[in-house]
Amino acid sequence: MLCVETIGKIRRRRLVQGETISGIARDLGISRNTVKKALRSDGEPFEYHRQRQPRPKLGPYLATLEAWLEAEEKLPARERRTAQRVFEALRLEGYAGSVDQVRRHMRYFERRHRPTAVFIPQSFAPGEAYQFDWSHEGVELGGIDQMVKVAHTRLCHSRKFHLVAYERESQEMVFDSHGRAFTFLGGVPGRGIYDNLKPAVDAVFVGRERRFNRRFLAMCNHYLIEPTACTPAAGWEKGQVENQVGNIREWVFTPKLRFADLAELNAYLLERCEQLARERAHPEQPDRTIEEVWQEERASLREMPPPFDGYAERACRISSTALVHFDRNRYSVECRHVGRVATVRAYAERIVVVCAGAVIGEHARRFARGQVVYNPWHYVEALERKPGALRNGAPFKDWLLPAALQRVRRKLGGSADGDRQMVKILTAVLSDGLPAVEAACQEALRDGVHSADIVINILARRREPAPPITIMTPDALRLLHAPTADCTRYDSLRRASDGAIRDPDCHGRAEALRHEGSL
Repeated sequence: MLCVETIGKIRRRRLVQGETISGIARDLGISRNTVKKALRSDGEPFEYHRQRQPRPKLGPYLATLEAWLEAEEKLPARERRTAQRVFEALRLEGYAGSVDQVRRHMRYFERRHRPTAVFIPQSFAPGEAYQFDWSHEGVELGGIDQMVKVAHTRLCHSRKFHLVAYERESQEMVFDSHGRAFTFLGGVPGRGIYDNLKPAVDAVFVGRERRFNRRFLAMCNHYLIEPTACTPAAGWEKGQVENQVGNIREWVFTPKLRFADLAELNAYLLERCEQLARERAHPEQPDRTIEEVWQEERASLREMPPPFDGYAERACRISSTALVHFDRNRYSVECRHVGRVATVRAYAERIVVVCAGAVIGEHARRFARGQVVYNPWHYVEALERKPGALRNGAPFKDWLLPAALQRVRRKLGGSADGDRQMVKILTAVLSDGLPAVEAACQEALRDGVHSADIVINILARRREPAPPITIMTPDALRLLHAPTADCTRYDSLRRASDGAIRDPDCHGRAEALRHEGSL
């Protein structure tokens, strides 16, 4: 195709300067027919279209190739063969041409059978909907390059968005990101638009019908959200957040971010969300920023309820070592529940183990593989039967006790029954609490002693006595005259030989007491 500059040069040299067509063709290195077409074109660019494309090598196999392409057109995209695979199959049929001819014909076939997609612009009312999606971004945390999963939540009307990064892309992260996003965005929209992500959708049926996950529906019910799932492989149905993924990678994650840990990264992402909302213009209202449009939309958002208790749960049996398995890691629980079935509740940042409605273990979540997380206090009850385990037990390795208990442990380490005495002190923590036991140890050390019996005795003395029970005395049993304490009458009774009361004064008082009782 001749460019506009060349056509203009041809026309000026012929029509203005009067040069011959042959001379112009010779100087510019083009044919005379091309020069003539340029003169007839009125200055518009033109290109040559071949009426018939000769295919000396592919021609005998065109019918076979067309039949294959028409058959594969009915298959899902992931099941269709690439041009290279089709070329290799044609070679087995005897085709001796190149793969480029096959590739060109496949593009021509696609233009004939797959018309260009048409997208209709969408419009959303304030507070109507939000879009949610994930992206994978490379960052450096603690000096180690790793890939984090970033949750994107975007209001469809104002375009304000929220970003938060996680180690995983699992269901509990979805719950946590929604709670953070709604708090940041100032309320809850009426509808959520998702692709068919596994934490939300269990099954995809014909059309718009979906079977949502039970826990995901519980979250939607809590926030009063109507979930909407897009058509598979139709990213344009949530085009705003799909577009945002590419933009955020350029605006925020380029160049590569470097932070000490995930908490610092998320704090930075929150600041960038605020900054970009203040700086960038709204795409449909260029004279206003995203922040300004969002301030108006906030009035249409529902008030944020208490955060959803967003956990993913799984039942597991407690092993004989008082450990539960989750996500290829093991976490300790209270040892008295060994052998029972417990429920592991996985949150975004912690693990909670529940048995019979009570929490029996809670740990910060680990995302590496093959780790064992102990809480030494979970094994203190077992130490009563096996005190020797205090010295070499894995849960007690590098156990950092409070300073007073650590000093007592060092002093008891030199005695023959030091482990047993230390176990008695640790067991007291289960009933009296760690602050009380630590204070008792401090008092014992000030007095120059450190045995377990003394610490237990101090704890017993420090316990407040139970308040006495108040008994209400009926009026009929109340004495009008309080009796006088006189021990001499007991001496007179002791001197009596026949047991009769000989002291007249004592006898008179007895009569008075009987008289008062009758009243």
